[in-house]
Amino acid sequence: MPEIPFVDAHVHLWDLSRLHYPWLTPPFADDGPNGSVEAIARTYLLDDYLADAARWNVVGMVHIDAGAEASAALAETEWLQAMRDARGMPSGIVAFAALDDPDVDVLLAAHARHGGVRGIRHIVNWHADPMRTYTPRDMTQDEAWRRGYARLAHHGLSFDLQCYPGQMGSLAALVARHPDVPVIVNHMGMAVASDPAGFDDWRQGMRALAANAHVVTKISGVGFIDRRWTIEQIRPLVLEAIEMFGADRCLFASDVPTDKLFGSFDRHMEAYHAIVADFSDAEKRALFGGNANRVYRLGIAL
Repeated sequence: MPEIPFVDAHVHLWDLSRLHYPWLTPPFADDGPNGSVEAIARTYLLDDYLADAARWNVVGMVHIDAGAEASAALAETEWLQAMRDARGMPSGIVAFAALDDPDVDVLLAAHARHGGVRGIRHIVNWHADPMRTYTPRDMTQDEAWRRGYARLAHHGLSFDLQCYPGQMGSLAALVARHPDVPVIVNHMGMAVASDPAGFDDWRQGMRALAANAHVVTKISGVGFIDRRWTIEQIRPLVLEAIEMFGADRCLFASDVPTDKLFGSFDRHMEAYHAIVADFSDAEKRALFGGNANRVYRLGIAL
């Protein structure tokens, strides 16, 4: 229900006249994980977000790195911090840093100096299918990347993990070795229905991650599973994710404007609310607000 406070755990803003975003730059094609992104390749600012979210009692939101070129990552953080200082949102910031960068400690410290920064995301989705992969190799197997991951705790930063199910087994072992790095699995684990094992790889990988008490998952990005998703299709997957992690370790999120490629803000939110309609009021308040507030240490009075 819209009166339930919503702390949106995954939002992107971008000003295309300010920073360069390679993935939002022509020419556009339909051969990537998102399909063509031409429909969202326009400036999207806080007021645009608030207009999209007008029905949903947004009391806070977390900005996740929006894919600016790597050299602009700190400039993105500075821009968002100034916005937070002036307007109170984004409530939290998850910045980009390449964990395999030789100067990763310098990068992490530079982000962490900003009061709104809570964590880091370094997208690591690797898949053998060139239409699916985000990276040319599975960098999570590189020792340099793993060393960078281990440095997050020193800077008091969480990690937003965006990977594919086939990577989750080895990542779960790494995550278990670093219980002082809170992990937020993006987009419900990004199951790949066309893989030979179907959703079994997803279930196995998500259970391995969920075995670590410091790991949570966002329920968002259902269009990555099927761009033409229906509520009947996603309902069992959402409920299974909640069953695996528990209602206290799942965070609903809009992932706008990216998820607008697959349906409006309202369509996604209506579906999520309908799927958990039979949950208790306390569970719904946790799923839509309390968990994000706790995990990202936002300090919002709910």
